[in-house]
Amino acid sequence: MLQLIKLEMKKFKFGWYVKGALIATIVMTAMICFIMYIAQREGDLMVKAYQDVFVLIGGMVRATFIVFAAVLIAKMVIEEYRNKTILILFSYPVNRKKMIASKLLIIAVLTFITILLSNIVVAGSFFVLNAYVPIVPFSVTAHQFLEEAIKMIFFAIAAAGASLIALYFGMRKYSVPATIASSLFIVSIACSTNPAFSMVTFIPLQLGLAAIGVMIAYLAIRNIEKDDAI
Repeated sequence: MLQLIKLEMKKFKFGWYVKGALIATIVMTAMICFIMYIAQREGDLMVKAYQDVFVLIGGMVRATFIVFAAVLIAKMVIEEYRNKTILILFSYPVNRKKMIASKLLIIAVLTFITILLSNIVVAGSFFVLNAYVPIVPFSVTAHQFLEEAIKMIFFAIAAAGASLIALYFGMRKYSVPATIASSLFIVSIACSTNPAFSMVTFIPLQLGLAAIGVMIAYLAIRNIEKDDAI
């Protein structure tokens, strides 16, 4: 399995993904600072405590990288089926289940890592900047940041699982647009927030979506030997 993962990493060259993740993180940092600054200037601050800032950042980051995960699914799985290049891979004396599992594992792990790191960078940058140029009327201590970072790990795992739901929609007709569009639908459910109720921190929903994503991945791996469409 480890050898297959190495081969997949070498084959797809994830430099574009790293570059995209860096750009997205910078843009999100700028956006959150700008949004908070304008809200503060107009006296319409949408957050009342530092926890609210982490919720807002968490939702934004997870939404972004769930879509990134759909792009990975489209590139690493759906396009290979659509272009029939998967046939070449399956002609090798390698277990099909391990081959697909390695692809999905890469996607899930990359999604988890980028969500966690981007969360830390965006939130850290915001509160460091806020210490020198006050944007919100409150700060965060190192202990408080560590507590929120632990929560980030849990939500990053849940989001990585939920991101695999797009696989189901993409595999139905080997459609890249359907894969991307379904990720936007997942984001609209998992990352929606409003003053009355926030889905972003609703743990049963996050766990439920993660469980669905993992089940879809499991079924895709289990049924690969029976797939006659390839």
